[in-house]
Amino acid sequence: MKMISARRVVVTGLGAITPIGNTLSEFWNNLIAGQSGAAPITHFNAGKFKTQFACEIKGFDFNHYFDRPELRKMDKFTQYAMVAADEAIRDAALNLNTINKRKVGVIWGSGNGGFQTFQEQVMEFAHGDGTPRFNPFFIPKVIADIASGWISIKYGFMGLNYTTISACATSTTAIIDAYNYIKWGKANIIITGGSEAAINEAGIGGFNASKALSQNNADPAHASRPFDKDRDGFVMGEGAGALVLEEYEHALARGAKIYAEVAGGGMSADAYHLTGTHPEGEGALLGMQEALDDAGLQPGDVDYLNAHATSTPVGDLSETKAIVRLFGENPTHLSISATKSATGHLLGAAGAIEGIASILAVKNDIIPPTINTQNVDEAIPASLNLTLGQAAHKTVNVAMSNTFGFGGHNATAVFKKWNA
Repeated sequence: MKMISARRVVVTGLGAITPIGNTLSEFWNNLIAGQSGAAPITHFNAGKFKTQFACEIKGFDFNHYFDRPELRKMDKFTQYAMVAADEAIRDAALNLNTINKRKVGVIWGSGNGGFQTFQEQVMEFAHGDGTPRFNPFFIPKVIADIASGWISIKYGFMGLNYTTISACATSTTAIIDAYNYIKWGKANIIITGGSEAAINEAGIGGFNASKALSQNNADPAHASRPFDKDRDGFVMGEGAGALVLEEYEHALARGAKIYAEVAGGGMSADAYHLTGTHPEGEGALLGMQEALDDAGLQPGDVDYLNAHATSTPVGDLSETKAIVRLFGENPTHLSISATKSATGHLLGAAGAIEGIASILAVKNDIIPPTINTQNVDEAIPASLNLTLGQAAHKTVNVAMSNTFGFGGHNATAVFKKWNA
């Protein structure tokens, strides 16, 4: 049997389009400044909905980025994917004329795929005379794997290509898969991340029906308040995050800049409930421990944890229980923050932008803040450093990013400072 030694994997490019910034630098600067992306919904008339606000993409003209024939073929989630991936590829300074495109793959994630297109087409049919007049691009726009296809077609990447779906753990799952395939020698470079565009009638109405969304219509900017005793649900977000993962020697040979090293990843299942997290955080604990074991690290090695912390009453509490069980009741070395307080919850794309936030925390030695939280839930240990209100400067050698999804899916990625 041929044995392949594990290879090191580094991050050489990043891209983002988010509710708090349409480029990587805008996203990071606004994140550490504590800016909220929540505001009244503009994508549709939400006047009759229980939740009338969300974290939307703002001020991006897609007509300047795509030509009209391209736009007709893409759902918004694919448009977001293409924008973020393009920035990441440019950021990585990939020379498309010299790299071996047969060894460049794309592993992209989306929890919902072309949700907007599906809604529009079904509504048009339902309101018509029964004659089927579906858009010829209906199916290619809807299927969740199409974003990875578009990225590979645009750049000619012929390596492994697929999409992960694990609800809100989706893009962390994609990052872990990309890390593993490079580590196993199946690719030199993989474009990974996730995108989501579910701020529409069906998305808001559906999550309202499941009682998952905040209904703080009077104060949207402060509605996402993880760990707060008055939290009442998450705020939906949209957008995309893209990462270029690369085998270390390959990156070194072409003189690439390196943000951080991917140290490990862990995945698990709650095996408990369709939508609720395990009350004692069993799955979260297992996923975090698996990630540390994969990285060859101990809990005391982690300097920063980007918590899943969506601002739901049950979810935040179960995650903090898992954190205490892994890191101890008074982990003085550990800084925690919940960046969904600023961006909202990007569903399947959450892991991508939160992974990017974790990588930039390692690169810049800055902990992004948890904003909006005024009164920490008494059930959450006061000893946990939740980085409330403002960013903190601290040496970050190791960062961990948690994502958990409906169905009990858990995924945790670990990043560390790159040392040659």
